[in-house]
Amino acid sequence: MDGKILIATVTSGVYWILGLVALALELWAFADCLRHKPTLFVAASKRTKTFWLALTGVALAIGGLTVLTGGSGIGLFGIAAVTAACVYLADVRPALREAGSGGNRNVGPYGPW
Repeated sequence: MDGKILIATVTSGVYWILGLVALALELWAFADCLRHKPTLFVAASKRTKTFWLALTGVALAIGGLTVLTGGSGIGLFGIAAVTAACVYLADVRPALREAGSGGNRNVGPYGPW
C-alpha cells in the first residue's frame, strides 16, 4: 500500500470519527432541548425554547450531513454546529436543570439529606 493512500485513509477515518462524536453531541443537545418545558427557558433567563430548538436542530442536520459525507464536510459549518450544541450543553442545560429544581434543595456539606 502506498504511503499517500494510507495517510489519506487514516485521515478520512479520523474525520469520520470526529464527525460521529460531533453528531452525538448535537443529538444529545437537541434531545435535551426537546424534553424541557418552554417556561423553564424563561425562568432560567435564556433565549426561548424555539430559538434553541432551531439552533440545535440546524446543528443536528449539519452533523448528519457531515457523517453522511464521510466527515469531509467538517469545515466552518461543522465547527459552528458543534459549537452551538456545546454552548447549549455547557450553559443552557445546567441553567434549565437549576430552574427546574426550584432552587431550594436540601443539600448539606456532603450531599442531599
